[in-house]
Amino acid sequence: MDIRFVTKNPHKAQEVETILSGLGVSIIPTPLEIHEIQTEDIYDIARDKILKAFKQISRPVFVEHTGLYIDSLKGFPGGLTQVFWDKLEADNFSKLLGQLDNTDLKAKTVIAYCDSKKLHIFEGVVEGNIAPEPRGNRDFQWDCVFIPKGYDQTYAELGDIKNDISMRKIAFDRFRDFLLEEAL
Repeated sequence: MDIRFVTKNPHKAQEVETILSGLGVSIIPTPLEIHEIQTEDIYDIARDKILKAFKQISRPVFVEHTGLYIDSLKGFPGGLTQVFWDKLEADNFSKLLGQLDNTDLKAKTVIAYCDSKKLHIFEGVVEGNIAPEPRGNRDFQWDCVFIPKGYDQTYAELGDIKNDISMRKIAFDRFRDFLLEEAL
């Protein structure tokens, strides 16, 4: 079975390929141009993206959207994390938020999958803290400032361990279970 994954991010495509390996499904990265709605609600973003993607390709397809929910900002930026991150980047993000008394946050991944019959949503959440300064490789957005609970290193510093504990892994494990039970 072939399933298209709408992404332009090669790091995400590689991560997903690793997480879903051995499933007997071919993941086909599909860099569609989809205008993303701007809202804090990550579920609305995922639903909108998947419906637009399915309309364009009419084949089984999934999208993924990840957001940060910063406690000191009352859960902001949520679905607007990419816009927020693009403006601040690693150094300013840590300078503004990693020095606060409360550096708690949650990282949430939502996967929306459409198989032509129904839309399905899968979620993964990991709690963590904002690093006081960026640490590790800066190639994959905010990995260099996110310290998952129970660790003293950022996702960027954890390397491949990240793939075993991330919010994306949790969401894709749920997606994998669904595919094994329902779709294959």
